Amino acid sequence: MSGTLYVVATPLGNLEDISPRALRLLREVDVVACEDTRRTGRLLARYEIEVPTLSCHRFNERERLDPILERIRRGERVALVSDGGTPGIADPGAALVEAALEEGLTVSPIPGASAVTTLLSASGMPADRYVFDGFLPHRAGERRRRLRELAGETRTVVVYETPHRIRECLADISEVLGERKLVLGRELTKVHETLLRGSAAGVLAQLGDGEIKGEIALVLDGADPTAVHRDDRAEQVLALWRAALEETGDRRQALRRVAKDSGMKRAELQRYLAELGED
Repeated sequence: MSGTLYVVATPLGNLEDISPRALRLLREVDVVACEDTRRTGRLLARYEIEVPTLSCHRFNERERLDPILERIRRGERVALVSDGGTPGIADPGAALVEAALEEGLTVSPIPGASAVTTLLSASGMPADRYVFDGFLPHRAGERRRRLRELAGETRTVVVYETPHRIRECLADISEVLGERKLVLGRELTKVHETLLRGSAAGVLAQLGDGEIKGEIALVLDGADPTAVHRDDRAEQVLALWRAALEETGDRRQALRRVAKDSGMKRAELQRYLAELGED
């Protein structure tokens, strides 16, 4: 008889944020598959849980599939946890869950903390309908392209970002989305929890020049649903650019004209054209 894979949500930071059910299962399982054995070890030690652990992170998840699945086939119970929050939500775990389900093995979710819902609950923005878009791309051009794709989204948008890219990210949000409301959550539930509110430019100013540490989530207000929001900006800009270039025969003059007609800053327009292949 096969065992069970339990997908167990664990605290984001405050070790008290874990359910009695999750603690009971962590005591009862045969092994805990975790993103970082040291971090999970601190959680287990806090509650005096003595269960073997094995690493299952984004660099070794594929090679861990067969050994973990074999344990479940033999009837063992395996708890899958991440460093904090719910496994598979922008964290390792999805591949293991998919593989277990494909074999017809039992997968049971044990709900709990998630940075997405934690920040949404304190954001003051609509959360009856929202979009989670994971981590924004780390390359500037790809990040701005993703933001343009999200520009017409009328639902609240939640994304993750890293400390060393957050300033560039906020600058891009300000450039692409303008004065839209935003909430930044850093180190949620931890001692140095920080929630900053305002426009992207305003939040960027609040961050100051010091070193930024900790995990970051952002909640972006959705686009005005009464506005015309999916107007195929790329085609419009390209049409303006090619017409101006053909008429003037001069790239600098064409840039000035299209920047004026489109309402874009020249530097933004140049980057946008490059991303569209119009170098």
